[in-house]
Amino acid sequence: MRFVKIVLAVSALLPLASYAALGGAPGAGSAPKSLLQSAAPTSPSASTTAYTVRESHDTDGVRIREYVLPTNVVFAVSWQGPVRPDMVALLGSYFPNAVAAGAGRARGTGPLIERNGDFQIESAGRAGNFFGKALLPRLVPANVRVDDLQ
Repeated sequence: MRFVKIVLAVSALLPLASYAALGGAPGAGSAPKSLLQSAAPTSPSASTTAYTVRESHDTDGVRIREYVLPTNVVFAVSWQGPVRPDMVALLGSYFPNAVAAGAGRARGTGPLIERNGDFQIESAGRAGNFFGKALLPRLVPANVRVDDLQ
């Protein structure tokens, strides 16, 4: 019986290991459908990569993309799927900022959009199709357009 409890506890935590929190290092685990791609800077004279995109799918079928700087810090995350991802795990220490952004709104009255100097979030959708992104503007590379992060 104890073994069953341990297995259930570990399986409940596995979705949390598939992606990193905003502002942290990318997750060590990778989902079976992971994709790694690099995005080169728009400036032809620059020879370094501006960021790497790490894509994974959680157990609920939500596609999660991490935008990772060469310094191994996640500066933005985006999601799309039939349900919202675990926002506490996805946003990490920035989750209270998202809660505060939605605190003054009636639940279910449209998209959540908050843009301030430290944290930006856009979250919308309906049953079966949720999407959004969160980013830290101070960490976005100078030559990257925020609108290009999807």
